[in-house]
Amino acid sequence: LKCLYKLRKSLLNPIAQSTEKLIISMDPASSIFRLAALVWVAIFTCDNVAVRTGTIVTASALSPIQLETKALLNTGWWNNSWTMDYDSDHCEWIGITCNSAGSIIGLHLSKDNVNFNGRLSHLNFSCFPNLESLRILAYYDGFTGSIPSEISALSKLQLLDLSSNRLRGRLTNLNYMSLSRNMLGGLLPQEIGNLKNLIELDVGDNSLIGPIPLTLSRLTSLKILILAQNQLSGLPQEIGNLKNLMLLDVGNNDIIGPIPSTLGLFSDLSYLDLSCNQFNSSIPNELTRLTQLFHLDLSSNKLSGKIPSQIASMEDLTWLDLSNNNIKGSIPGEITKLSRLDYLNLSGNKLSGRVPYSNKHLSSMPTPRKIDSKYCIGTGAYGSVYKAQLPNGRVFALKKLNSPETEELAFIRSFRNEAQVLSQMERGSLFRILHNDAEAVELDWAKRVNIVKAMAHALAYLHHDCSPSVVHRDISSNNILLNSKLEAFVADFGTARLLHADSSNQTLLAGSYGYIAPELAYTMVMTEKYDVYSFGVVTLEVLMGKHPRDLHSTLSSSYDPKIMLIDVLDQRLPPPVDRKVIQDILLVSTISFACLQSNPKS
Repeated sequence: LKCLYKLRKSLLNPIAQSTEKLIISMDPASSIFRLAALVWVAIFTCDNVAVRTGTIVTASALSPIQLETKALLNTGWWNNSWTMDYDSDHCEWIGITCNSAGSIIGLHLSKDNVNFNGRLSHLNFSCFPNLESLRILAYYDGFTGSIPSEISALSKLQLLDLSSNRLRGRLTNLNYMSLSRNMLGGLLPQEIGNLKNLIELDVGDNSLIGPIPLTLSRLTSLKILILAQNQLSGLPQEIGNLKNLMLLDVGNNDIIGPIPSTLGLFSDLSYLDLSCNQFNSSIPNELTRLTQLFHLDLSSNKLSGKIPSQIASMEDLTWLDLSNNNIKGSIPGEITKLSRLDYLNLSGNKLSGRVPYSNKHLSSMPTPRKIDSKYCIGTGAYGSVYKAQLPNGRVFALKKLNSPETEELAFIRSFRNEAQVLSQMERGSLFRILHNDAEAVELDWAKRVNIVKAMAHALAYLHHDCSPSVVHRDISSNNILLNSKLEAFVADFGTARLLHADSSNQTLLAGSYGYIAPELAYTMVMTEKYDVYSFGVVTLEVLMGKHPRDLHSTLSSSYDPKIMLIDVLDQRLPPPVDRKVIQDILLVSTISFACLQSNPKS
């Protein structure tokens, strides 16, 4: 009777409403006629339009799409202004993407756009049979409890991202896995080997224990494997079956034993981090077969023996860290052949002998008299700058001094100026300042806009004014340096490459994790868009005051996020009030989201 009374107060169906008036007009004073009319209207309406009375719905009359709506409403995550009733278009709600039939295929939610409360299990996942993409990010203030088992029944699910929550329990059998920065414990399940189409697996920064299961070796399509910062204890030889791997990070675990020699089978591997474990024995010679590797970190283990002389074959290495081990013997002279090496750390070992040195690149430089004027790329007060290429393919800028009378003075001044470039960056990196509350407030909104402008000018010059174009490949907040006036400069061109119009521009995975364009996991073709995506991440980082992590994926997806920009901006600064600055921030934020589109051609 209570429900019928509510129905009487708020009939949703106009046909039923008029029918009730017709029946009641027979005898308005008769309560029995009124009650009978309400019962008749309830039956009529439930059979046709699924009446909602308060929060009570006749489920048997709901269509599959209305069941999806009901499951969403029952969570209480959405604001009531968006969720008027079951007949409203839930495809317009925050964080929801639908197919052409109106069924939900994407749920991309964060605490910035919905009101999370309770547990993840409050959402009935069995109501979403067409779900293809599920991303729920609460940034450490979110869900607790276990991962609902119903997720494993979503047969169409292609992407699952539950990172930055406080989930516990065991992992379920999934088609795509990105569960980093949670509180997952226990063993990696053996069933993980059934995910034959998995391309990327990231369960880093959890509390997983035990050996890495042998069944992981079945994931032959895997290109990126991140198991770092857990308490895993074993790395099987069968890991070598993952021949398509391009990135392997198992750093900061408790892995004991020798480094598997089968790692040398990864012909496409670009990034290998085995640091901060308990690997022992010597460095296997098989690792030197990884000729595509640019980053190798074996630091803070218990490795012994000598540095393999075959390391010279790893010509693409830009980062080599063997520090804090028990490596003995001399540093092999062949290490000087690593012409692209930018970072070398051999400290904390038991090495002996002389430090090898080579000036072969200097001796192979062309002399100024042999440089053709067509290679001149600039002229200054003390001389001209030319582009020169070494036999190994590396390109340098050479300065030819104007006259013998000024040669010594010019060289000294030029060298001192160039040597002081980094030292003049007194404020250090953008990353360092943004992570220091006291210094971050010095970067007011106007200065932050100027930093973005400086980055844009630098990249525009590299992409459009240089011939051939230059792709930096490692734009990150660590590589944006600030001088005493907080003016920004793009630095660290160690991974930069020339873009040739007459070649395929195939490249290896390079850059800093969190700034690499997602399409690089699937295609290794280098274009200027490599830098454009990274620019978008850094720009959003400047506005937010922190790395956007998965927020940029949510904001740049196909649905309309309907998020207030003021809630995204760095809360350590007062909201901007200057009209010009506000307009600049709106423009910068729009550009950053455009740069982060998952489709580089969009």
